[in-house]
Amino acid sequence: MAQPSAVPRPLTVVGWRELVSLPDLGLAGIPAKIDTGARTSSLHAEVLDDFRRGGERFVRFAVDWDGERHFCEAVHVDIRGITSSNGEQQDRFVIKTPLTIGTTTFRAEISLADRSQMQFPMLIGRTALRRRFVVDSGHSWLQSEGNADKGPGRR
Repeated sequence: MAQPSAVPRPLTVVGWRELVSLPDLGLAGIPAKIDTGARTSSLHAEVLDDFRRGGERFVRFAVDWDGERHFCEAVHVDIRGITSSNGEQQDRFVIKTPLTIGTTTFRAEISLADRSQMQFPMLIGRTALRRRFVVDSGHSWLQSEGNADKGPGRR
């Protein structure tokens, strides 16, 4: 006799654009594109330094958006070859830090990349979305109540 399948918990609905936060980095209200075509999440950052502290590898970086520069440090998890949106392979630093979308906070792996030519300083990939969110591609700012006017590409 087959086991009854577990009842899946309801997933939070996000739009194709959301404002997100990286609380451990002191970053809030980051306009992000939700992109199920991308595996890894990505943050626009300029890597300033790769160093060791207490036996752990860290990366120091600067994040620019909305006319402001924010300086951050995070434990450096890995350097990975990641294929960019134009199909080019790039070696990128990857950090793991809490990410907040709406009222949900979880640890996410985020690559640090030059997104200066992109409309959004952050991209949320499918690995971060998996088993937490479902995307309604016809809507924006579903988890960014009261903040929809802050993101790029407002309509």
